[in-house]
Amino acid sequence: MSATMTLGGAIGAGLRQAMTADPKVLLLGEDIGKLGGVYRVTDGLQRDFGPQRVMDTPLAESGILGTAVGLAYRGYRPVCEIQFDGFVYPAFDQIVSQVSRMHARTKGAVTMPITIRIPVGGGIGSAEHHSDSPEAYFAHTPGLRVMSVADPQSAYSLIQEAVACDDPVLFFEPKRRYHLKGEVATDGAPAAGGMSRARVLRHGTDVTVLTFGGLVQVALDAAEAASEEGLSLEVIDLVSLSPIDWPAVTESVRRTGRAVVVHEAAQTGGIGAELAAGITERCFFHLEHAVVRVTGWDIPYPPAKLERHHLPDLDRVLDGVDAALGRPSSYGEQAFA
Repeated sequence: MSATMTLGGAIGAGLRQAMTADPKVLLLGEDIGKLGGVYRVTDGLQRDFGPQRVMDTPLAESGILGTAVGLAYRGYRPVCEIQFDGFVYPAFDQIVSQVSRMHARTKGAVTMPITIRIPVGGGIGSAEHHSDSPEAYFAHTPGLRVMSVADPQSAYSLIQEAVACDDPVLFFEPKRRYHLKGEVATDGAPAAGGMSRARVLRHGTDVTVLTFGGLVQVALDAAEAASEEGLSLEVIDLVSLSPIDWPAVTESVRRTGRAVVVHEAAQTGGIGAELAAGITERCFFHLEHAVVRVTGWDIPYPPAKLERHHLPDLDRVLDGVDAALGRPSSYGEQAFA
């Protein structure tokens, strides 16, 4: 069976399926019950499963995660919603000091099957603390899985796989794509290991473009525009930011000889830096040019009226492609000297 869903609706449908399949799956978050969430992702779930399984919490992210740790200890599979990306920082200590370490600390006796859903990124004109991209903080933390979805089908399948995983999962949802519609196959179980595998969305031969989340569609649009000039771009949705699917990345880059990494977060210390280092280590003798990073600027996220100057767009992606091809670009030769 299949149905047309938005990305947000697909996450809600995936949560419903996970809750139906396993009575140990519980949802916690601010306004997720009666309201159905700020983005209505959990709309109707409290009505159908009751307030003991879909719990409205106080405005205290550290309390949400602390409660989730206790529930996981007792054998439950809590799914925590952090209302906005910038609100995750009060829970940072719980996630890094407790959630990520418990399995190792107990020598495998205790698992932390906690899924932490986070609407992420810009593009919708939000206020401060509502448009952050904090994925690198968590990808740097051993013991956590970090992933980002880009379309309704992957959202529906991968939220179920995240909930079923015995590891803690940071599940990033690009808020500017919540209303993106697509056909979703709802029959059959999610493919095992899907949350760790990158997806080649467009095959190409000249440059590999690596991205995730809200910028996947931008990369695909850039590839289509480049094709009109005779360029063939391969577009890969990383999906998993920790662990990275290195076999998929290296196979592509060794064929094209060039890589452009695109993400919304600031450049310094970002996912792009890890990808550039890892590609250089694994593909050095295949590279025709240094890895190019197209990212947000190294500034605090700007006011809403300026975010269009901050976020990578089609033109900036194509500018990065020109740099990777050794063509004139805004990067200039000194950027790679």
